Amino acid sequence: MTSDTPTIDPRMTNLDGFRVEIDVERERADVILARPPMNVIAMPQRDEIRKVFEALDEDPRVRVIVLRAEGEHFSSGGYIKGFLDASPEHVSKLAWNMAAPARCSKPVIAANRGYTFGVGFEISLACDFRIVSETCRYALPEQKLGQIPGSGGSARLQKIVGITRTKDIVMRSKRIPGRQALDWGIATECVPDADLEKATDALVEELRAFSPIAQRTAKKLLNDTEDASLSIAIELEGHCYSRLRQADDFREGVEAFHAKRAPRFTGS
Repeated sequence: MTSDTPTIDPRMTNLDGFRVEIDVERERADVILARPPMNVIAMPQRDEIRKVFEALDEDPRVRVIVLRAEGEHFSSGGYIKGFLDASPEHVSKLAWNMAAPARCSKPVIAANRGYTFGVGFEISLACDFRIVSETCRYALPEQKLGQIPGSGGSARLQKIVGITRTKDIVMRSKRIPGRQALDWGIATECVPDADLEKATDALVEELRAFSPIAQRTAKKLLNDTEDASLSIAIELEGHCYSRLRQADDFREGVEAFHAKRAPRFTGS
């Protein structure tokens, strides 16, 4: 993948342990963990990752963001010694930084293979889609350090798999293989390791075909109503539906449907 950007955002240069590639033609940005062999995520790196996601969210060239890693492991987790050196104020920001993919208005795909432990698992849980290879092993091993997950891992996981399975994963530092992650609803798709990139590319192209404004609306609505009662969720859904009826993309979608052609969405 190449980056042919006319200008370089200062938030995406000289990055600690990762890099960003932007494919303008495919409207895609890749955030790539690049500290092999285990892609350990250092404390300063977490704040930089947040800033990069915020910059990509503002970049009109980017429709879809992919979070992936070099090598056979996504990430073995955080730099352990860094926790002892970090101030309480810095540590208190960990969950906010790793929630950046969820706050981003654009679709975010995590491509996970090999060890996806600790903060590597937590930031993947903050993404909208998780495509895993059969080599993927999810885990929150903090109990082995006399600690608990600190970047939203146990909270997000409990929303997905319930309290019983979350206790099994968190309190036993249990590793969850890719196929089991799919069965439990943690993963969106599980593929052979050699097919991870192909499956990720296919999902990027699929997402690009939809209306950007409808996509942003759906993501925000689903995130905002995750903890809402059914009646409130339905009410908010109705308001969002009503607003989208006024959008150019909705008119284009209806006209394209009746004309039996592919829609040309503009995001307005």
